This record gives sequence, C-alpha cells and structure tokens, in this order.
Amino acid sequence: MTGDVILKISNLSKSFGPVRALKGVDFELRKGEIHAIAGENGAGKSTLMNVIDGILQPDGGEIVLDGSAVKISSPAMAQKLGIGFVHQEIALCPDVSVAENIFMATTNASRSWLMDYRALEKKAADVLGQLTTINPKTLVRNLSISHQQLVEIAKALTLDCRILILDEPTAALTEKEAQILFGIMRQLADRGISIIYISHRMVEIFDNCDRVSVYRDGRYITTRDVADIQPSDVVNAMVGRVIDDLYPQKQTEAEKSDEKILEVRNLTERTRFNDVSFDLQKGEILGIAGLIGAGRSEIVKGICRLEGDVTGEVSLNGKKLNISSYRDSIAEGVVYLSEDRKGDGIFLDMSIASNVSALKPEQVANALGLILKQREDDQARDLGKRLNLKCGSLADPVSSLSGGNQQKVAIAKMLSVNPKLIFLDEPTRGVDVGAKAEIHRILRNLASNGVGIVVISSELPELIGVCDRVLVVREGQISGEVTGDQMTEENIMHLASVGDAQATIH
Repeated sequence: MTGDVILKISNLSKSFGPVRALKGVDFELRKGEIHAIAGENGAGKSTLMNVIDGILQPDGGEIVLDGSAVKISSPAMAQKLGIGFVHQEIALCPDVSVAENIFMATTNASRSWLMDYRALEKKAADVLGQLTTINPKTLVRNLSISHQQLVEIAKALTLDCRILILDEPTAALTEKEAQILFGIMRQLADRGISIIYISHRMVEIFDNCDRVSVYRDGRYITTRDVADIQPSDVVNAMVGRVIDDLYPQKQTEAEKSDEKILEVRNLTERTRFNDVSFDLQKGEILGIAGLIGAGRSEIVKGICRLEGDVTGEVSLNGKKLNISSYRDSIAEGVVYLSEDRKGDGIFLDMSIASNVSALKPEQVANALGLILKQREDDQARDLGKRLNLKCGSLADPVSSLSGGNQQKVAIAKMLSVNPKLIFLDEPTRGVDVGAKAEIHRILRNLASNGVGIVVISSELPELIGVCDRVLVVREGQISGEVTGDQMTEENIMHLASVGDAQATIH
C-alpha cells in the first residue's frame, strides 16, 4: 500500500427534504488500500457511496480524484472514471443468463447484431472461476442468494476499476466463499486498486482492511489504522456509547421448562432433507446452524409448507398440525421470516402500515373486505412501539427506513397475526450493531412471553450469543446439537463439516 491519495472528499453535504443525510462529511482513500467504512444504519454510508458512484448529486462539498476536482454526474461517468460499485441489494436481471448479466455493463458486447454467446460464456467462466463454479449458462433466477451475490462481484471484476466499492459483499456468502473474496481483494489492492469496504462485521474489518473510517448521524467521526485500535473502539465510535450487552441474558436453569411448543418427527423432503426430528421447549430460543446449502432454510420452509413435497409429523403445543400451504401455517400461528428481506420479507414501495398488515389484511378490514386505514395505522403503531420502530410517518414507504428498522417492520408483520411460533432466517443480516442488540432483546422477550422462537443464522457468534441450544444441519440431516459451555464455533463447525451422527455436546 502506498500513501498516494487517489480520492479525497471534503465537506460533503446532502439533504432529502428536511433530513440531512450528510453533514459536512470528509473521506480520504489511498491508492492500493482496503479502507473500511463503519457506521450504524442511517449513519450516511450508503448516501456517501451513492454520491461517489454518481447515483446522487451532493448539495455541497468537493470531490477530488487524482488531484483534480470532479463532478460525478451519473454511474456511467463513475464507471468511466474507474469507479465500480457492488451494491448490497442484488440488482441482476433474473431472466437472462449469468454470462449476460456479468457483461451487461460493457459496451463492446452491444456493437454487433449477433451475440457470440459461446465466447461470452467462456469469458464469464474465466471470471467466475476466481470465485466459484457457477455454470455461466444458468438463468440468474435459478441461483441461490449467495450465488447471485458472487455473480454481482464477478460483474464488478470485469470492469477496469481503480476504485471498487463493496457494500456488505459477504452478507449472503458462505465462510469459504468469503475467504476467497478476501484473497481477491488483497490481490487487487496489491495491484494498486483501492477498495472501499462496507461491513457491520468487525472481524472482517480487522482481518482484511488497512484503515477504517467511522460515520454517525451523517457526520464524519474518525479514521484510524486498523492495527492501532480495537473492535470495541469502532463500535463505540459508531453508536456514540458503549455497547456491552449485545446479547440478552439466556434462560436460567430455574426458567427451563419441559413443556414442548414444537415437536417435529421424521420430516422428509426427498430432494432437500431426510428424517429430521427435534423439539422446541417453551421459553428457549433454538438455533439452527449449518453450511449454506446444508438444508437449514429448507427444513423450516418445509414445516411451514412454503416449498417441497414434505412428509412427517409436526405438532404445536401438543396438537398435530395438518398443514398443506403457508396460508394454513399462518392460520395455525406458525410464521417464517425470510432471509431475503427485500425480496420476500417486506414490500419496499408500500407504506409501513400496509406492510405490517400484509400477512393477514382481513384483520384491519371491514365486512366488505375494505382496509380501514385507522385500524391499520393503529395496528402498525402498537407493534412499532413494541419493537421501538424509528420512523417518520406510518405512511412512509419502507424503503425510506434504515436496514434495522426495515427488519423491525418485517418482524412486526409476523407479530400482526399473534403467532405461536416464529422461524427467523438470518434475522440481523445487513443491520448494524445497535439494531442487532435491539432485535436480540426482542427475540428474548418474545420467547419469555411464550412465543416459540427458532433462529437460523450464518453468524456463529450470534447463534452462540442469543440461543439456548443450537441444532446443526449437515447434508439435509441434523448431525447434532450443542448446549451450554460446549456451544463454541469449533464444535458447531465440526458438526457442520464433519458430523457425528445425532451427537449432543453439552
């Protein structure tokens, strides 16, 4: 890494109506460095990146690139200046192939009436080979979320970038995929390419970045060499206070109950999972771990009958359920919060109130089926207060909220039907440390009040911190469970990757 400054931003400001998103922000990026950006949702990180990429125009301030002041008027101009941006939200075309998506941004592909698909797929395979083994002929809509994210990254690697912005690039990746990406990042940095890395995961910042800049409430707070500070220093700068209670108190021995909320026996879906059996006790938070693709989400979706031809028995509070569709599941009080918040969890362009009522709109409708706005608003207000939702008006679109508050709306939507059991798939993906702590407390309060809580997460510290017991899934079966002092990352990864048939580690 050299000390040459390639990008310098001074006194940048940006407002959206009365909301000041950036308040005189500064930023400096050196040639060949990996520079982390940290801050809570709503801190101004995305606004700053959107200005750098030409998506937004600042109200004031200066952007200097290679020593010359520039006005970045559009993403196309940003690309010409050598700036590439991999957004957190996947923005691929689902109905065309992986290869076509990867090279969609290049201009030379459109200069001929006849596309040489074989050559395009060969080039795509070469780029993808750095990251994964995805068939470039595959339609994007047939890929998992993690593979779609890898396609987004591959797409950026084809651009002739001098500056590459990565916004939460590992949120949907497996640990192995993430490590491959980190290796590529360091290779790019060694070639003089500068990387702006946005992440809520402190371990990623401290393992892979050279410097970190912290923003809070639209203001620049500090920039430090990663080698000179601790993760707690960054977290405290992000939130403006000390957070030492990220995870709430777990069940005590006296609080544990033999009463079973959920009993699953011999659950099988021929192509996804086989002979899955487990229980959920009243008052506990049960975690489900496993490598991506092991069948974690598929099992809970099978219980809710969201997908697959499922056999086996499911009982709720001692009553055997006869569920044939997700509508039946909701009616029985069993709901699922998707890992794909923007795709399946919320409706971004709809109001907060309409999102909260969407799972069962008849609750806020009259006898003719017409939504009663006052009733809908009252429901959203009550649940929002319960979850400490921070918003302007209930009529605002959910897209106007921070990631953490969007997730709270998704949880409020689940709570609107008074569920007996909630499956939460990656409940804190893409939300900041403060919002994570709030969501963890919400889940513990729900469990303490008798609601069944099952959490699926790729973040092992989250499972260990928030759950009373963790089941580990490997190749479509439960390979074991961990509890107590033996609930460690090493034990979970051993069961996930090697497996000990139906092992229990206490």
